[in-house]
Amino acid sequence: MLGARNDLPLEKDASVRFLPWLVAFMVYLAALSATAALAMNKVVVRWDQGLAGQLTVQIPPPSPDETQADQDKKVSRAIELLSSTQGVRDVELLTDDDISGLLEPWLGETVLQQNLPLPVLLSVTLDGDGAPTPENLALRLSAAVPDIVVDDHQRWLSDLFDLARTVETIASLVVVAVGLTAVVTVVFVTRTGLSIHRRVIDLLHLIGAQDTYIARQFEAHALRLGLMGGLLGVFLAIVTVALIGHLLTRSESGLLPDLSLAPAEWMLLLLLPVGTSLIAMVTARLTVLLSLARMG
Repeated sequence: MLGARNDLPLEKDASVRFLPWLVAFMVYLAALSATAALAMNKVVVRWDQGLAGQLTVQIPPPSPDETQADQDKKVSRAIELLSSTQGVRDVELLTDDDISGLLEPWLGETVLQQNLPLPVLLSVTLDGDGAPTPENLALRLSAAVPDIVVDDHQRWLSDLFDLARTVETIASLVVVAVGLTAVVTVVFVTRTGLSIHRRVIDLLHLIGAQDTYIARQFEAHALRLGLMGGLLGVFLAIVTVALIGHLLTRSESGLLPDLSLAPAEWMLLLLLPVGTSLIAMVTARLTVLLSLARMG
């Protein structure tokens, strides 16, 4: 009668010793890719929400033949015209310190000390209903203030969306590649194990063992190794993400992504080793059943 213990010494096979490490490496790459995609998506959502209903009106610095009084008149005309426009809720004149803070990530902390000719920036908040289009607003402003620029940030947001979609696509391809690599690896390891233990398998068949009994041993072994490697890989990924997140929090730049994940997102990462181990289990079972059917 067949016992409950494995009759095949699969743990001693040298061919399977590398499997947990390979699975760990694959899950590590998949977890980092998924984290990068989640972080990029958060950046897009944050900037999209922050810029919703917002316009920036830029008045260029005064020309050499203009005085500061002329510049102040242009700013006053622009503010008055914007404030009287239907659909404009608020107009805020950004100070030099505000502009310096916006330029600091690119030009450093000494923007104002460099005597650079900075434009005047107006932050315009629009109402949801009846808000003017950027094109109409630019035409109306340019008639009163030459060379004025109205920016609705759509070009910049479009580039950011394209980057986010690229990162998400790459992350998806990495996850798919991890699954395919796991399948190929498990098929190779399982077939090697079948070849090594061919005599034992023939003996088990002689005493009445079914193919499903032998397949259960291989699938249980693959499940265990896949889960071990997957947990190791996701643990290393969590440590890496935590380390990178700590380094990012020390930076005062608002351009860098936030790598802090919500509990649901952490659970998503923890599903990677579970999914990888299930793929390994199913692949091992099908490989054994198909191989034994051909042997028979």
